[in-house]
Amino acid sequence: MNGYKNCIRFAVLGPVRAWRGEQELDLGSPQQRAVLAALLLRRGRAVALSELLDAVWGEEQPTAAVSVLRTYVSRLRKALEPGLEAAETRRMVVSVGDGYLIRLPEDGLDLAVFEQRVTKARKLRAAGELPAAAELLRAALDGWQGAALSGLPGPLAESEGSRLNEERLATLETWLDIEVERGRHGEVIAELISLTGKYPLREQLCRLLMLALYRSGRQAEALAAYRSTRSTLVAELGIEPGAPLRDLHDRILAADATLDPRPPEEPASPVSPASPAVVLAARPAQLPADLPTFVGRSAELDRVRALLPEQGGAPATVVISAIGGMAGIGKTTLAVHWAHEIADRFPDGQLYVNLRGFDPTGSLVTPDEAIRAFLGALGVPPMRIPAGLDAQTALYRSMLAQRRMLVLLDNARDTEQVRPLLPGSPGCLVIVTGRNQLTGLVAGEGAHPLTLDQLTPSEAHDLLARRLGTARLAAEPQAADEIITRCARLPLALAIVAAHAAAHPGFPLSAIAEELRDSHGSLDAFAGGDISTDVRAVFSWSYKAVSAPATRLFHLLGLHSGPDISAPAAAALAGLPLREARGLLVELTRAHLLTEYFPGRYTLHDLLRVYAAERVRAEEKPQEREQAVERLLSWYLHTADAAYPHITPQRRRIPLEPLPALCRPLEFTTHEQALDWCEAERANLVSAVHQAAGSGLPGIAWRLPAVLWGFFYLRSHTHDWVDTARAGLAAARADDDRWGEAQGLADLAAALRCSGRLDEAIDHLSQAMVAYRELGDADGRLGVVSNLGDAYLQSGQLGRAVEYIRRGLAIERVIGSAWGEAISLCNLGDVYQRLGRFDEAVDCLEQALDLLRANGNRWVEGVTLDILGTAQRGLHRYDDAVEYYHQALKTHRDIGNRWGEGHTLGNLGDAQLAAGEPEAARDSWRQALTIFVEFDHQDAENVRERLGRLEDGPPDCDVQGATAGRGA
Repeated sequence: MNGYKNCIRFAVLGPVRAWRGEQELDLGSPQQRAVLAALLLRRGRAVALSELLDAVWGEEQPTAAVSVLRTYVSRLRKALEPGLEAAETRRMVVSVGDGYLIRLPEDGLDLAVFEQRVTKARKLRAAGELPAAAELLRAALDGWQGAALSGLPGPLAESEGSRLNEERLATLETWLDIEVERGRHGEVIAELISLTGKYPLREQLCRLLMLALYRSGRQAEALAAYRSTRSTLVAELGIEPGAPLRDLHDRILAADATLDPRPPEEPASPVSPASPAVVLAARPAQLPADLPTFVGRSAELDRVRALLPEQGGAPATVVISAIGGMAGIGKTTLAVHWAHEIADRFPDGQLYVNLRGFDPTGSLVTPDEAIRAFLGALGVPPMRIPAGLDAQTALYRSMLAQRRMLVLLDNARDTEQVRPLLPGSPGCLVIVTGRNQLTGLVAGEGAHPLTLDQLTPSEAHDLLARRLGTARLAAEPQAADEIITRCARLPLALAIVAAHAAAHPGFPLSAIAEELRDSHGSLDAFAGGDISTDVRAVFSWSYKAVSAPATRLFHLLGLHSGPDISAPAAAALAGLPLREARGLLVELTRAHLLTEYFPGRYTLHDLLRVYAAERVRAEEKPQEREQAVERLLSWYLHTADAAYPHITPQRRRIPLEPLPALCRPLEFTTHEQALDWCEAERANLVSAVHQAAGSGLPGIAWRLPAVLWGFFYLRSHTHDWVDTARAGLAAARADDDRWGEAQGLADLAAALRCSGRLDEAIDHLSQAMVAYRELGDADGRLGVVSNLGDAYLQSGQLGRAVEYIRRGLAIERVIGSAWGEAISLCNLGDVYQRLGRFDEAVDCLEQALDLLRANGNRWVEGVTLDILGTAQRGLHRYDDAVEYYHQALKTHRDIGNRWGEGHTLGNLGDAQLAAGEPEAARDSWRQALTIFVEFDHQDAENVRERLGRLEDGPPDCDVQGATAGRGA
């Protein structure tokens, strides 16, 4: 990170501001500051463009919102990075995917400093160091300069500002609580009176005020404060005060001696002086048995082991490990194994409870039930256990004070179920497992999160070997690998299949693999002996725990055939507004039914995908399923069509069918944005073509490859191009759609031409010519004529190439198409330079260049500049050739034409070698090789040979420039 970054400080706890050293920076308009705030609050994680738009404008976005937003980012970069070069690796504000992130030093944001101080203060308080904790909290609060994000517009400022202001208020309450606890009640009464007037509904503030007044000898005022708060709650909310406030009121009325402040030197007693002494029972050891076949998870075990002191001492604070993950991923198995491994470090025993957060019977264990069981295990007689949860929690924490206990809270549903079960003093370890993301524990109690993923292939193999024996796996290694793949490396599924195989030792593993293969598409093969070992049943417990809208979105995701899905695509699938869909995706992610592997992109575990497909067939009518699929595939098509004019401007548009209801495709404002979206969605777009062909939507199947023409060409995705074009053509033919067939033939021919399969390309172009003639489509025929010329050119049939290119050129001039005329001139110039007629080539190419620049055709401009360089090389004008190649490279790079860039670098190396600059040639060829290898391009081997022969003498210079083709 650059030096200037290290001295930049940002503030969001108040107005959004920034300083470099002592100088405050001008951050621009409120909307521009809102963009900065959105980046700062993600703390170095990427923020998608759609999220930034929502943050600043919500659903009321102006027409040019994306362009305005990018302007804001550019201005912020200038403010934060003066004089910095454009190298992305050195920037503070960095482009990532379709969004941005900001790089920050750890102490560069006042919010981070605030959170660090609060976390450390909690640890100090838990260790009994109250003065130090209070001082640190006061310092944290003093860092605020007003209401968080004040003065900012938009939904982000409203939602995040409210959240942060709530955190400040909660921290203030904690500081006041500590001050009252350490006997400084008199000093905080004035502030408490002011705060209760400002926040009359916050019962904790009232409780602290009552306690401070009572301990200051002002009992009547304490009771009056209660009456005032109760009156407000009843009048405004229609509710009575909560149990803690009512209990304190009753104890003040009874002059409870335990409310009196203790002298600082008097240690707190774990039990009230009026109560009989509680004697601990025998050391509790409640852990379930460790699984004898436990294997793997070495990386995860290393992470949790690092939470405890290396020398085996007691932790300095309460250590909380929150282990999360999807159903069947092995959370309990890992937690129990680790607990047994470290049990001897907690000599006062281990407590365990299954909280049944996702039990199929719905019998959730409440916190008071769990605490009663724990208190019983600790030797507290039933008649001595208090009635209220707060009192039970206080006694439980008193019992664990000064003790080293391990507490395993298994299968928790949410943070509120867990929080009362946490010890309050150092020396204890709490292990929590749950299918939901326990973010409240991480944020509020400093828990260390660990999310389990699938086993690695090696770990999955070890699990089967431990249960079935290494010899059985070694005898049928391919069958063992298939079983692991079919089980998607899910521990529960592997355990079920292993149990089946172990029960039938005579069954070959290949037969079991075949059984799994035959049941692919259902979970029938993963039914265990009881409900707790049935994959379908175990998944259902998580599925039923989320809201009804979230369950609907989850099972609709079973209709999506692609490898992942974006939030906008999910919204189209479900027919929901984007904001609502995002909320449901967050809910599914927190329940570990979905994984957000990249900001705004989600994926399903393979077996959860099967479960979702089962549920959607069971719970959605066929018509509703068909409509959802049509919405999704239409969204992909119309969004790709929105990218089309940015990638291939002025190319003939493909007429689309109307959008289904509740389908809102994306829009793009730049070439780069359109290309990036196509790249991010490439696998889904390929899958969408095949899904459309198989779902009775042939119009989408052939139109998608047509609108992706330019993207496939620029990024050299020839395999996907041929695959989708072939599938689209077959779908059009099956539907007897002659227009779609003609377009499909032309698209497949273009893909085959760029794959070097020129004879096939010519054959398909000839078929397309017949189809367009039957349809009376003159533009289509013209395109085929030009592309036939290009195909003959590439195949070396230069005479036929000249014939077709000249025919196309004449037609373009007659109809007055300067765009098409320029492309034909470019291709004619290429033919001439290959024939050695270099002067004629230069004349055609210069005419083409003038027309291309006048019409803004940057794509073919880059190709033309490359061919001009080759023509100049043929005339031995090497300096001119190198200059044209450099111009071509700049143009290719401006529009993202990586394929063209590779060709031009190869040709540039030829010119440099011919000019007597072998080192420059080597550098150019190496760059070309990098690009060709990246795209698995056929010219990679050609360049490797050249580099290999460089020391032996000048290689043949046979890399030609990429031709334009009519479609560009």
